[in-house]
Amino acid sequence: MDQIERLAGLLVEFYERFSSWEQGVVKETGITLPQMHTLEILGAAGQLRMKELAEKMGITTGALTVMVDRLVRAGLVARQPNQEDRRSIRVALTSEGEKYFLEHHQLHRQLTHELASALEPEELAALLAIIPKLNANF
Repeated sequence: MDQIERLAGLLVEFYERFSSWEQGVVKETGITLPQMHTLEILGAAGQLRMKELAEKMGITTGALTVMVDRLVRAGLVARQPNQEDRRSIRVALTSEGEKYFLEHHQLHRQLTHELASALEPEELAALLAIIPKLNANF
């Protein structure tokens, strides 16, 4: 097996394990995984225009509109007029949405701590150098 084939297998395995973990922790919240990802992005970035949020999520603004409608009904996000461009709307977390984000973010931090504790300091430093390069090429 060549290195590329081995790397492909390892990436798929990591993705499947991480996805399974995400599904498990999100199931308890009563919202879907894509909805939680929306809260994560807004929690990290702050309020965003719908177009910006759709781009960060890799979905169309039409698909995002349906998801945001559900999150608004759940009281997790709010639409706000954009002061710089009255034709666009900004989306932001509500205080309840912020709670969901902070709880989920803490679970990510715990998982990351567990995974990082399996690495030697040099391995962790290498991983921290490699992942931004991979992200930049995605």
